[in-house]
Amino acid sequence: MRSFTIGLFLATVLLPLFSIAQKKTKPPEPPPPVTAKGGHLVYTPDQKGDRIPDFSYSGYKGGDMPIPDAPVLITVPLKDGDAGFRIQAALDYVAGLPADPQGIRGAVLLEKGVYQVAGSLLIRQSGVVLRGSGMGEDGTILRATGHDRRTLIRIIGKNDRITDAPMDIADAYVPVNSLHLRLAGGNPFHPGDRILVHRPSTEAWISLLGMETFGGGISALGWKPGQRDVYWDRQVKAIDGDGITLDAPLTTALDTAYGGGKVAGYHWPGRIEQVGVENLRCISDYDTENPKDEAHSWMAITLENVSDAWVRQVIVLHFAGSAVAVLETANRVTVEDCKYLSPVGEIGGQRRNAFLGSGGQTLFQRLYSERAVHDFAVGFCAPGPNAFVQCQSYYPYSLSGAIDSWASGILFDVVNVDGQTLSFANREQDAQGAGWCAANSLFWNCSAARINCYRPPGAQNWSYGSWAQFGGDGYWSESNATIQPRSFYYAQLADRLGPEAAKRGQVLTIENEASSSPTIEQAATLTAWSVKPRTQLTEWIDQAARRNPIPISASDAPSIDKTGLKPSPIAQHAAPMEIVNGWLVRGKAVLTGRRYYEPWWMGSVRPYGVEEAKPAITRWVPGRTGTGLTDDLDSLTSRMERQRVVALDHNYGLWYDRRRDDHERIRRADGDTWPPFYEQPFARSGKDTAWDGLSKYDLTKYNHWYWDRLKRYADLADEKGLVLIHQNYFQHNIIEAGAHNVDFPLRPINNINHTGFPEPTPYAGDKRIFMAEQFYDTTNAVRHDLHRAFIRQCLDNFTGNTGVIQLIGAEFTGPLHFVQFWVDNIHQWEIEKRHHEIIGLSTTKDVQDSILADAARAVTIDLIDIRYWYYQQDGKAYAPVGGENLAPRQYERFLKPKRPSFEEVYHSVKEYRLRYPTKAILYSAEGCDSFGWAVFIAGGSLANIPAMDPRLLNAATAMLPVDLPGQPQGQWALGGKDGYIVYANAGHPNVDLASVGKKFHVHRFPVEGGAIVYWLEK
Repeated sequence: MRSFTIGLFLATVLLPLFSIAQKKTKPPEPPPPVTAKGGHLVYTPDQKGDRIPDFSYSGYKGGDMPIPDAPVLITVPLKDGDAGFRIQAALDYVAGLPADPQGIRGAVLLEKGVYQVAGSLLIRQSGVVLRGSGMGEDGTILRATGHDRRTLIRIIGKNDRITDAPMDIADAYVPVNSLHLRLAGGNPFHPGDRILVHRPSTEAWISLLGMETFGGGISALGWKPGQRDVYWDRQVKAIDGDGITLDAPLTTALDTAYGGGKVAGYHWPGRIEQVGVENLRCISDYDTENPKDEAHSWMAITLENVSDAWVRQVIVLHFAGSAVAVLETANRVTVEDCKYLSPVGEIGGQRRNAFLGSGGQTLFQRLYSERAVHDFAVGFCAPGPNAFVQCQSYYPYSLSGAIDSWASGILFDVVNVDGQTLSFANREQDAQGAGWCAANSLFWNCSAARINCYRPPGAQNWSYGSWAQFGGDGYWSESNATIQPRSFYYAQLADRLGPEAAKRGQVLTIENEASSSPTIEQAATLTAWSVKPRTQLTEWIDQAARRNPIPISASDAPSIDKTGLKPSPIAQHAAPMEIVNGWLVRGKAVLTGRRYYEPWWMGSVRPYGVEEAKPAITRWVPGRTGTGLTDDLDSLTSRMERQRVVALDHNYGLWYDRRRDDHERIRRADGDTWPPFYEQPFARSGKDTAWDGLSKYDLTKYNHWYWDRLKRYADLADEKGLVLIHQNYFQHNIIEAGAHNVDFPLRPINNINHTGFPEPTPYAGDKRIFMAEQFYDTTNAVRHDLHRAFIRQCLDNFTGNTGVIQLIGAEFTGPLHFVQFWVDNIHQWEIEKRHHEIIGLSTTKDVQDSILADAARAVTIDLIDIRYWYYQQDGKAYAPVGGENLAPRQYERFLKPKRPSFEEVYHSVKEYRLRYPTKAILYSAEGCDSFGWAVFIAGGSLANIPAMDPRLLNAATAMLPVDLPGQPQGQWALGGKDGYIVYANAGHPNVDLASVGKKFHVHRFPVEGGAIVYWLEK
C-alpha cells in the first residue's frame, strides 16, 4: 500500500514536469514560404535555397513595361468579298517600313464592320501590329469563312535558331528562382547576349520521379532520358568572372546529382518581336446544323518564333481549338482582356484549349472562357515563369492548370474555374504519358470545384487562399479564405518595379468586409450594397476599351487600295502527267525518283517525336505546322523536289487517336484523344458517341479537311512535276489485330449508317479479326451504295489534276469480285464525266492477271503496279492468292518468301512491260528501293534511280526492254530505233550497232555499285 502511495505521489509530481519538458523541446513551426509584411512579400527559402519563384517576369518585356500603342500607318477599308489578300498586303506593307528605336514599325487599322477571310493572316516581320476598331459586336469582325481548319491569325517568325556549343554550369546546385550561374571553363558571354539554359532529363531524375512506367508492367509511355529537357530562353544582364546574371529566374533547380545544367549562346535571325493583335473580334463560320462541326477554323491566334508580343482586347467565337495558343518557341508574351465564347467542335483532345501557353514568360490576364475543355493551360515542359492572373471560366469540360509534362514556375492568381478542377498533379499516362505536370508552382486566391496541389519528388507546389475541395500533399495555407495581397503577381511586380507598376493589374477587388457579427449600421450598409449586382469579370473585360483605350485614329495613313496592290502570282504548271509508249511521263521525260510512304498511325507532337517523322498529307495537329505535325504542303513538295522524291504514296490512317497505339480493343472513357491525328475520309456526324469518345461518323458525308488536303497536294504536284499515288482503301482495318477495327469508321458502333457488320465485333480468340469477306461483300445493299459513293468521291476529288494515280487500296489482298466492282464503277464514272483518270491495278497476281485478261475491264487500266507478288532469287514467284482473308504479312509468315535479286526484279517488270506495252509498269514490291535500275532498264516507271541527264529520260520514252546479242552476263538494255540505254555491271555494252546501220554518240554515266550506264544516242 505504501509503495502504491509513493508511486502515485511521484506520478502526480513528475507528470506535469514531464509535460513541461515536452513543451520546451517541441521544435518551432518553420516559417511559411511567403508572408506579406509591411506591404511587401517576404520569402523563406527551404534548406536547399529553393523558394517560390518571382512570377512578375512573365509577360511582354518580362513584365518591365506596359504594351505600347503603335502608330497607324495604313488602313484596310471595308469591302465585300474575301478581304484576306488586302489585309495581308497591308501587313506586308508595314513589314517593309523602317522601325522606330523601340522596334515598332506600325499598325494596320481595320474599320468597323465584317471582314471575310478565307485563309490565314500572317504577321511575319518584327514591329507589325494588326488592329481593329473595337472588339464589340459593333467593332471590327474578322470572319473566318470556308471549311479549312486553319489558324486565322499566325504571328510567326522563322524557326532558324542557331545554337552555339554548350558550356557546363559549375554550381553543384542552382536553386529555384536563381538569377545567377557560374560557368565551368571560362566565361565567353557579354551583357545583352541571348542564351539557353538547359536542364537535362536524366535517367536518375526520371527514376526519382517514378516516371519510368505508369502501371500494367508496360513502359511504352514511360519517360525516357532526354525527352523532358527544359530550356529557358534568357538574356545575360551582367557578368562577374565566371558568373552570369540572368534577366529572369530559373524555375526548376539544377542539381549535379540529376545531370546539372548547361548554357549555350544562340543567334535567331528569323525570330520576330514587337508584334501584336488587338481590338477586334474573330468569328468562325460553321455548320449550324452540327453543334460539333469541325470543318471550320480551329485556332484564332497562334504565336511562334516570337518574343515580346501581345494579344489584347480580342473576343473569339465558335473556334474549335484555341482563342490564343502561345507555342513553345514564343517568349515574353502578354495576352489580356480576351474572351473565348461559344466554341464549336467535339469535346475531346486538342480541342477547346481556350488559352494555352507552351512558351516561357507568358502573362495571361483578365481572360474569360466558356464551355472549353482546358480553359487556362500550360503545356509540355513550359519553361516558367508563366502566369494566369484574374481569369474565369464557365462550364468547362475538363481541368485547367498544367496539362502536360513538367511545366515549372506556373502561377494561377485570382483564377476561378466554375465547376471543374485546377490541377498541379501527376496525370500518369493521361495526355500520352504526361506524368508529373507541374513543379514549383503556386495557386493564390483561386477557386474551383476541386484543386489538386501535389508535390513532385525533389520540388514543391504551393496553394494559398484556395476555395475548393482539395487533393494533394503540396503546401497548403489559409484554404477557404480570401487573403491579401489580392494578386500575388502584382504584389511581386510592385516589389520589383515599384507601386506604379501594380496599377496595370486592374484587379477586381473584394468589396466591403465580411463579418459574422455586424452592427445594425453595418448590416444596413451591407444590405443596401447587396442589391447591386457585383461586376463580373466578363463585364470587366468588356470595359477594357474604356480603361485602356487603343487609338484608332487613322490620321494621314493611306488606304491599302491606293498603294498599288500587287496581284497574286499565277501558279506555273509542269507538263501534265500522261502515259506515253507505256512510260509514265511529264512532258518528254520518264518520271523517276524515290517515293515517300506515309506513316499509318505513329507519332508524338513533343519535340522528341517530330524530329524524324515522315511526311503525311492528312496528319492533323491543331494549330501546329511542320515536320511530324500538320505538314506544310508547299514546303513538303519543295523538299521532295530537292531530294528527288517523285511520288507520295497515300492511304488514310489506321486509326485517328494515338491512345489506340496500345492495340487495346476497349472503349475509351472519353474523347480525350491524343495527337497527332490521322484523319479519316469520312465526316463526323456530331451525333452519339463512337468508340473513341468523339461523335459517330456519317459515311455519306466526307471530311472536308481530309479531301481538301489531298487536292491541295495534287495541285502542288502538278505545279512541281510530282505524283500522288492515291490508295482508295486501306485493308489493315479489317484483317489481323482486332485493334485495327475498333475505331474503324465502317464498324457499326462508329457510324450512324447501319453498315450491317456484326456488333459486338467477333474477335477470334478475343484478339484477331477476319472481316475482309464481309467488307468486300457488295451484295449487301447498304455497303454496296457506300462503296460506290466512296469510289466516286476518290475520283471526283481530283478532277482537273493529272498527277494522280488511283490504286484500289493499301495492303490489298482482296477478292477478284471486289476489284471488278471497283473497275466497273470507275468505268461508269469516266463515261458520265467524259474524263479519264490514271487507274492502276495493284492486287495479287492472280487477280491482276484475271482483270488484264478481261478485255472489257482491262481497257480501264492504265498502269500495272507489281506490289503484292514478285519473283524470288530462285526465279519462283511469291504470289499469294487474292480473297483468302489474309493480310500480306500473314502470307509472309507461312510462305516465307526469299528476297528478289536484280535479275528477278528485272524479270518481273520486263514480263509485264512486254506483255502490255501500252500500260505503264510500277514495281512497288520487295526490293523496289534497292533495285531501281532493274526496274528502269526493264521499262518500269517511278524507278528509284539517281538524277540523270534529262535527255536520257526523254530518249527512254521511245524504248522498250531488249535482249542484247549473246545475252552478256551483267548487262541489260532498253532499245529502240533511235538508240539504246545499257546498264552494265561489267564490260562494254554488247550492242550490235552494225545491224541498225547508224552512228551513235556514247554517253557514259557511272552509278552506284561500280556499274556504268551507257546511253547510245543516234
